[in-house]
Amino acid sequence: MATELEVKLTLSESAQSRAFEWLKGRPGASEGPVKILVNRYYDTPNAGLNQARAALRVRQAGDRYIQTLKTQGEFVNGAHRRQEWEWDLPGPNLDLGLLEQTPLRSQVDLDELALAFETNFQRRIIMLEQAESVIEVALDSGEVVGGTRARPLHEVEFELKAGEPAALLENALALAQAVPVFLNLVSKAEQGYYLAGIYCPSLVLPASGFSSVSFLHYLSQAWLTGDTMRLPASALAKIEPQVEAAGLLPVWRPVAKALQAGITVPTLVEQFPEFGQLQLALAAAG
Repeated sequence: MATELEVKLTLSESAQSRAFEWLKGRPGASEGPVKILVNRYYDTPNAGLNQARAALRVRQAGDRYIQTLKTQGEFVNGAHRRQEWEWDLPGPNLDLGLLEQTPLRSQVDLDELALAFETNFQRRIIMLEQAESVIEVALDSGEVVGGTRARPLHEVEFELKAGEPAALLENALALAQAVPVFLNLVSKAEQGYYLAGIYCPSLVLPASGFSSVSFLHYLSQAWLTGDTMRLPASALAKIEPQVEAAGLLPVWRPVAKALQAGITVPTLVEQFPEFGQLQLALAAAG
């Protein structure tokens, strides 16, 4: 078992192309191989795995097959921290025996696992070696397919391989200053579950304790569902002190007005290209 720490940004196709060129120019940058990845995710008919906040997939990369189990994990200091188990397979079929020694065994009936959805994309890798930190940056371009529905996929993921976690947000923020991005807490698996009709979140504010973290989760859910966001001034006022501490009040004020009036995430990012910087500053503040 390993622990994965990552920051994921969603962006447009054109912004992703610009991000690739920008990343290649970063200190300590080196290009890795380009891969075509076919990913098949599995669950039970009653979505038991999803209810257990975990995801199970078999990935084909060239002639290699990899079975991976991930927990949904937690959002800590701006990054996702997840538990992860990974095994090489001789072919494309699930090996249920490998799951016997994981928490999944006691949470779902392994014999009921079946294909739920797919995520298929091209991955370009850039490695960043900076001071004491090593970061793998993956630029994924393709689509998520669930049932008869599909949506495009354009993401940049920063994953810490060695060093201090703060380096993840520092590099993500630097990219956000170069191209418009959206800090996205929705995983590829959650997108697949949503398209397949298995995962249907409701866009609601927490009853109490609204914070920068709950705000970021709310934004990600709105991105997934496409719903219009309308936030009361009282909720937005709780975020403002952290925005002020980050020196981003000039960015925040028109954004706050738009959120009160009603706006979707794509329109928000289009109208306010600095919005990703704002999100990352809030993530860093916790």
